[in-house]
Amino acid sequence: MTYTTIRWSVDPDGVATLTLDRPDALNAFDLTMARELERCFLTDARDDAVRAVVVTGAGRAFCAGMDLSAEGNVFGLDESVRPTPEELRAHLTEPPYQDGVRDTGGRVTLAIHALPKPVIAAINGPAVGIGATMTLAMDLRLASTRARVGFVFGRLGIVPEAASSWFLPRIVGIQQALEWVYSAEILDAEAALTGRLVRSVHEPDDLLPAAYALARSFVVDRSPVALGLAKRLLYRNSAVADPLEAHLSDSLAMYYTSIGDGKEGVSAFLEKRRPDFSGRASELPTIW
Repeated sequence: MTYTTIRWSVDPDGVATLTLDRPDALNAFDLTMARELERCFLTDARDDAVRAVVVTGAGRAFCAGMDLSAEGNVFGLDESVRPTPEELRAHLTEPPYQDGVRDTGGRVTLAIHALPKPVIAAINGPAVGIGATMTLAMDLRLASTRARVGFVFGRLGIVPEAASSWFLPRIVGIQQALEWVYSAEILDAEAALTGRLVRSVHEPDDLLPAAYALARSFVVDRSPVALGLAKRLLYRNSAVADPLEAHLSDSLAMYYTSIGDGKEGVSAFLEKRRPDFSGRASELPTIW
């Protein structure tokens, strides 16, 4: 697809690079970028040729947050309606709720989260507001020494969005999440590392090579079906009330992989050769 605020490319190993591409505006998030990111994760990223996605920013920033220069409601929301929780849940994908009430950042992070493939954030510079919260739906975050991360919503009189109230406590714990949201301070890369928000910190020139190497280690000679199911199992079952629920979905996932790519994996192991998996991430079996 053709995009105006992002760039998309895929290498021969199936590792895609998604670059936020408004460098003159520090890659600030606007409604066009929101639509393009959501569309990309729902379409291009779901192509079976894509095995993993690395997300980074053009220029010196990752994403400086919402572009606050737009006229009217800068978040693109319809101020004429007064939605109730019941109305929103019942009419989520209908007007005026779909475009006029739903948080645009949340639509992006739900699309990222639903992708059954590894998604890695390579945070090359400032990541503030939605620039920070969009990375929470990605599976791992690597940061440049120049990265700065801020959950600055309190300074603007708004709340953390992009489903970050679900993601952030699961990544760093509730105490750390609350402190960062309450303070609305800007964190440097080392503070983000200490708080377990990011996996590792790298010199600027080393950031993307490290992200690509990590992505390839996840997908080369790996089954896309097993990888996609594992991602879904870990996210879902870490939040279920009883381990029996994990056992039920584990059992179905194990059953279907064992009669699919699992046969090739076992044969390759016994024959001491590289596996040739044929399963597709677009054809994951239903396990709940």
